[in-house]
Amino acid sequence: MTRLLAPLLMLALLAGCATRPPVAEPPAERGPWRDQAAAIEALNAWELIARVGLRTPDEATSANLDWRQTAYHYRLLLSGPFGSGRSTLEGRSGRVSLTTPEGRFEAESPEALLEEQLGWSLPVSALDHWIRGLPAAGGHELERDARGYPRRLRQAGWEIDYRDWTWADGLWLPRRLVMTHDRLRVTLVINEWRPEASR
Repeated sequence: MTRLLAPLLMLALLAGCATRPPVAEPPAERGPWRDQAAAIEALNAWELIARVGLRTPDEATSANLDWRQTAYHYRLLLSGPFGSGRSTLEGRSGRVSLTTPEGRFEAESPEALLEEQLGWSLPVSALDHWIRGLPAAGGHELERDARGYPRRLRQAGWEIDYRDWTWADGLWLPRRLVMTHDRLRVTLVINEWRPEASR
């Protein structure tokens, strides 16, 4: 029995290895932004895991962020101190809800909902653009680096500094962003990007 089992296990392992797609090695350096601009704009679905730091004149705190985005729905799960333990923000057309240990709440915008229930707010309505290195709709100022990548974006009273980039599924995506608004400073460090591009 043992003689038969060993070859079968080896074949199973080899078959498993054969079905795994090869992992693309990241390029030695970033190519021009224009080479991926269309794919970045088409990217409307992803999962990411990040760490968020929040600093005000009175306190500094942080939370873990698990973000699931599709073309029609988003879910941001915050866990940690400034997430008040565990908070889930979900939105789809015409409907935004926040679930916390205290219950489930709704409002007209995610920003109003966060401010009302948690005492702070993030620009969620624009964040799905900013997280890709794109401005949201409306007026803005955008500075780019020598390769055309966003370096600093100013929009809706916020200043977004793109500090680092990471390679994920054939795209260079922001890895570290620092966002400031008045006396509020938000640092977003993305530990894992899982883009699901429609490209």
